Amino acid sequence: MMMNYPLTLAQILEHARHIHGSKRVTTLLPDQTFHSYTYTALYERVKRLANALTQSDVIQPGDRVGTYASNTYQHLELYYAIPGIGAVLHPLNVRLTAVQLARIVQEAGDKIIFVDGVYAEQFEALREKIGCEQVVHLNPSAMPPDVAYEHLLSEAEPAYSWDIPDENWAMGLCYTSGTQGEPRGVLYTHRSMFLHTLAVNQADVFGLTEADVVMPLVPMFHAMAWGLPYAAMFAGADIVLPGAKPLCLADLIAETGVTVAAGVPTIWAKVYPELSERRQDISTLRRLIVGGEAMPPTLIEAYEKNLGVEVCHAWGMTEMSPTGTFSKLREAHQNLSDAEKWRIKAKQGRPIPGVELRLAAETSNGFAKLPWNGEVVGELQVRSPWTASRYYNIQPTTEHFTPDGWLRTGDVATIDVEGYMQIVDRAKALIRSGGESISSVALETSLLKHPSVHEAAVIGVPDEKWGERPLAVVVLTPVDAVSNRTDTDLAITLKQHLVPEFPKFWIPDRFIVVDEIPKTSVGKFDKQALRKQLLSAETKEKLS
Repeated sequence: MMMNYPLTLAQILEHARHIHGSKRVTTLLPDQTFHSYTYTALYERVKRLANALTQSDVIQPGDRVGTYASNTYQHLELYYAIPGIGAVLHPLNVRLTAVQLARIVQEAGDKIIFVDGVYAEQFEALREKIGCEQVVHLNPSAMPPDVAYEHLLSEAEPAYSWDIPDENWAMGLCYTSGTQGEPRGVLYTHRSMFLHTLAVNQADVFGLTEADVVMPLVPMFHAMAWGLPYAAMFAGADIVLPGAKPLCLADLIAETGVTVAAGVPTIWAKVYPELSERRQDISTLRRLIVGGEAMPPTLIEAYEKNLGVEVCHAWGMTEMSPTGTFSKLREAHQNLSDAEKWRIKAKQGRPIPGVELRLAAETSNGFAKLPWNGEVVGELQVRSPWTASRYYNIQPTTEHFTPDGWLRTGDVATIDVEGYMQIVDRAKALIRSGGESISSVALETSLLKHPSVHEAAVIGVPDEKWGERPLAVVVLTPVDAVSNRTDTDLAITLKQHLVPEFPKFWIPDRFIVVDEIPKTSVGKFDKQALRKQLLSAETKEKLS
């Protein structure tokens, strides 16, 4: 028999301090200067914070503690101290409206909320709508009646014994982005996050080592920053936290020697020109971890061919802690052409160790398993030791979980014989035209290959004859945006671009050029908002 050794976040922090105590955490502050200290210094402050929270008489084991903050060293301290006393870390999405957040905070029952100074004014709109026993400001200049974070730490003792009742005790609560309805809470345990950390640190996944300098651009309120605050410290990597608004990512990478950075495709598309101009200065950067939605193949090619930076797609969900698949080339792919390699890397990747995927079709008797041949399309279902079995305060339903214990992701996908998964669309976002299904994702991916297109979103719009028809909304590249080409000419050009790749009925009837496509709080295209915008614009046009 083996030891009953608890899998908790305390073990990650203890290992980081004892083995990698000299490694550093560097934060870009609002004034664009740096705060930097060692793992050892962080460890002492985490223990002081644990003491302060325990002695406050407000927090009991199992209570939820909210954070309304950017990616900073203080937020990282909260990532360890709150679970370390048996409480539940609840990062709040600062990009949601006060109305949306009020419902989430009230459902979670947050006892204390830690507020980043850069969001203090913004937080006041939320504060009016919630009841919270205490607010702690992370900026040391905060005045009563609130509590100043640094004052809290200065009066606390640096010695503390971790108080985690059990490895299956809750450690974190994150809410989904709500793209398919109201946000739903997902409760992580110490065990689930510990196992997720082990899995993503595999060589064929994030592959972090103590030689790395890791920069999570993904917000720390987004599914625990994809687990990077735990994975990086367990590996002993230096960490660079960009704060709320880094003015120049190229400068940040150059000055701190970042080797691995993680963020959504919209960030990498936006900063590519800046990084391209500073290629020599950012030579330490070796890998981008990309998630949230698919990165255009042309952008993958640009980073790898022009900058020598490896791009790795990751796919997952808040419900999965969040990593489910990771896209890296196999040894057998090394002799393929560059074009073929980039085609593979554009897929969402293979399941990471510990994650099971299946394609399924719903039948009258349940779900029928579908083959992995790269052609058959089915509903993507998952299970793993770090995947939710239910939502917070919501009874499980067959809409979200199968009777035999699989999470229904809401994605429609294919999986090839090598295990590479590719998202075709959201199940609710497939465009049904004349009884046939049209993939908006496939059309968007193809449109992004056109040199004139910077961003593309395809939605279904009502049609009297066919039920629904695809409509394409595009943002042009800066050069094309100021050209004299008419919308009619552009539509003809883009249709011609799509014709060789898709059936005739897939081709959008209309192409609309906009300055910006609305995005959700985590950087995904917000197609609900886009539909409302287009509907409003068409209504105004008819009325005029």
